[in-house]
Amino acid sequence: MLTLALLLAGGAATGCGGRATTHHKPGTSHEQASGSVGMLLPAADAAGHKLREVPAEGAPEVQLAVRPDSEDGWNLQLSVKNFRFTPDSTGGAALPGAGHAHLELDGRKVARLYGPWFHLPAAQVPEGAHTLTVRLYADDHTAWAVSGKAVEGTSQLTAPAPGRSGGHSHGGSPPTQSPTPGQAQADRTVTITVRDGKVSPAPARTELRRGERVALRVTSDRADTLHVHGYDKELALPADQEAILILTADRTGLFEVETHESDLVLTQLLVR
Repeated sequence: MLTLALLLAGGAATGCGGRATTHHKPGTSHEQASGSVGMLLPAADAAGHKLREVPAEGAPEVQLAVRPDSEDGWNLQLSVKNFRFTPDSTGGAALPGAGHAHLELDGRKVARLYGPWFHLPAAQVPEGAHTLTVRLYADDHTAWAVSGKAVEGTSQLTAPAPGRSGGHSHGGSPPTQSPTPGQAQADRTVTITVRDGKVSPAPARTELRRGERVALRVTSDRADTLHVHGYDKELALPADQEAILILTADRTGLFEVETHESDLVLTQLLVR
């Protein structure tokens, strides 16, 4: 009994910042079909997530507004109804009118959203006309749906040609996407490669002092999304292209860095 109690206590203390993690456990999928809200449909959305059908009355709703940022890119605002963002319970059972959103650019996932505002850097949007889509998901990663269609909102965006000539840097790549400035600003750099479902070097702990800045340099052989738990930071990982996320370690604890689509743990940030 004493051993069991110690094991339970140890399990409750794991996860980001000493709290029990609500994310899916290793070896399980993002879609656990958990919770009894609505009805799971055999159909899936464009990203492959199962639809969770709910009645139209009282169902979640979302609209997307796009506004140019004064310095770089665009600021996106999600206006939701009958829905609340629940980042602390992501990976748990589906709860009525709760969860998170995915942002897609022309059908390609850009980020997972845990709140109504998101800044889209110009560096992530090629020149030309594009369609932005936000889709609402339950905590178990099933897509909220009404009448067999995922609950989503869309907006059009036209990106101008990038101004890369001369020395003017306004509107250029942000620090999280720019290798040279990123390396100069970071106290530590962690370089990781994902290929054929394997992480190199093998996942380990990266120890940091509170206040230090770490650069996560990740190259994946397939398009994916990097997520830093506890800090709720995400970064799109284009296939076979190095992506860089600069993070200030301003919270103490143990935080996992993983990929969403391939469910791989890349490293653990131990901040003291």
